[in-house]
Amino acid sequence: MGMEEIRRKVEAGERLSFDDGLFLMNSPDLLSLGKLADTVRRRKNRNRAHYIVNSHINHTNICVNKCRFCAFQRAAGEEGAYTMALDEVMREAEKGYAPGISEFHIVGGLHPDLPYSYYREMIARLHETYPQVHLQAFTAVEIDYFARISGMGLREVLTDLKEAGLGSLPGGGAEIFAERTRQRICPDKISGGRWLEVMETAHGAGLRSNATMLYGHIESAEERIDHLVRLRELQDKTGGFMAFIPLAFHPLNTDLDDRQFTTGQLDIRMLAVSRLMLDNFDHIKAFWIMISPQISQLSLFFGADDIDGTVVEEKITNAAGAQSGKSLSVSRLEEMIREAGMEPVRRDTLYNAVAAPAA
Repeated sequence: MGMEEIRRKVEAGERLSFDDGLFLMNSPDLLSLGKLADTVRRRKNRNRAHYIVNSHINHTNICVNKCRFCAFQRAAGEEGAYTMALDEVMREAEKGYAPGISEFHIVGGLHPDLPYSYYREMIARLHETYPQVHLQAFTAVEIDYFARISGMGLREVLTDLKEAGLGSLPGGGAEIFAERTRQRICPDKISGGRWLEVMETAHGAGLRSNATMLYGHIESAEERIDHLVRLRELQDKTGGFMAFIPLAFHPLNTDLDDRQFTTGQLDIRMLAVSRLMLDNFDHIKAFWIMISPQISQLSLFFGADDIDGTVVEEKITNAAGAQSGKSLSVSRLEEMIREAGMEPVRRDTLYNAVAAPAA
């Protein structure tokens, strides 16, 4: 097994094995890896690269979990802790709204005191006020928490939120599925198996989702590939994942601040290996806030077909030292894609192409 055998598999459309993925994770031949990932990207998405006009809402940073990699979390009463009342959430949405916006992306901490009704009403009010905007909200970790505090089952919670206006789930909270590492970086969080169970239930309830992996902390190459294989297996079963987003670890202000920021080499390697391993995912996203606009643009040659969106204001990664800023304009996103020789496609959350609003 080597690069030539993997190239043969990729060109024939054959599925790569765990050992193939591990070889690519460790191969010094980054350019050959990128070329193979680009082959798959073009097969699936031709010369198109996607972006979205969206706005992030992070309604609270108070969280009962104390994940060691998180710089966003605060305990109730701690300096910097905040919780938005529902009227504040609506004001935040109004601030982030502009004609043509197609998504509100909503995630927050697991607040010890907020009732489930707070979250349902948030979705209902946003959906009523902005019926044209897709609501991608609440990680699998949050959904599991809602089930616990409400006494409802997973399916019941998801169906109830869907009826209120929830459109899809983001992919956060997956971190790394391997229990060895998960116990060291987020021992209070649901297990990787439970994360997958929540997503399977969501897909069964007619809600699509994204998937993520947090890399660049203390995980091994083997654990990265195991994570991708487990996502691929669930996608075989449900077909409910839209995109995969590798998330680069940011160490500042975390309990793992002795770690270094990820390198550009690792960032593009993760995207390329993900594109090759996740043969049943249509889209691989290079989230520019996590890896910089520059690396996101470069990643379009290494398997990514999506650089996310305008974002407007994101608090979670910025709390951990992200230097990429909090928003990008549509013109800048399109310029990045065109500079790479590709066709920019403005999309909605479900990857339907959408036209810009009339001036």
